[in-house]
Amino acid sequence: MSEIARYGLVFLVVFLANFQSSITGFGGTVLALPFVTLLIGLRMAVPVLVIEAWVLALLIVIEARRHISWPAFGRLLGFVAIGLPFGIWMSSAVPDKPLKLLLGLFTLVVGLYGLVRPALPTEGGLAGWRGIAITALLPLGGVIHGAFGSGGPLMVVYCARALSDKSLFRVTMSLLWLALNTVLISQWAVAGTLTVDVLEVAGMCAPFMLAGLALGGPVHYRVDERLFRRVVHAMLAVAAVALLGSVAR
Repeated sequence: MSEIARYGLVFLVVFLANFQSSITGFGGTVLALPFVTLLIGLRMAVPVLVIEAWVLALLIVIEARRHISWPAFGRLLGFVAIGLPFGIWMSSAVPDKPLKLLLGLFTLVVGLYGLVRPALPTEGGLAGWRGIAITALLPLGGVIHGAFGSGGPLMVVYCARALSDKSLFRVTMSLLWLALNTVLISQWAVAGTLTVDVLEVAGMCAPFMLAGLALGGPVHYRVDERLFRRVVHAMLAVAAVALLGSVAR
């Protein structure tokens, strides 16, 4: 495959992933990672996609900052921060296939269940033992995000129950990605992972990320709430299949 064709496919994947992510507020990195990894390699794909996700999240937060649920964000960040350092350590110390397999299987079950029973969240959505179990997933999501930059599915399970409005969901999730990816990018900068080549590829991808945001943003505000929940769970299922496919390869 020629360089032009290879990077043309990278740009297409970045556009489609960010179009979807600008609608739902999550999923762009985990959806794009298997495909972009095949095209440019894992060491290049992860930082490039995280940089694109950081910029996208920043723009969504600026545009929709009035919808942020600060209490939900505080709880999310507090629990996820417990696992993030372990994930950063694991990224270089532990084989990633077993973790990806478990994450993929769990995400697939959650996505399919949500498609079958797409109930809207309620005030008691996190009450009882189920609420405790769902909240307990957040530190694990931090571990996965620190390791792969794509632990979103576990955090989405929590937010789908905790946040009752699609705009609250989208911008609060985006603020979380902004915070977590700032930590990852800073850590990579210190470690020397952010090479000139990575920054050049990220710069080339930026117009396609912005195009995805420009087209996906207006769609978000027009989507029916129940349909939005179905889309969220459908993307979880698709992300799981993509993740499991990358493990199989």
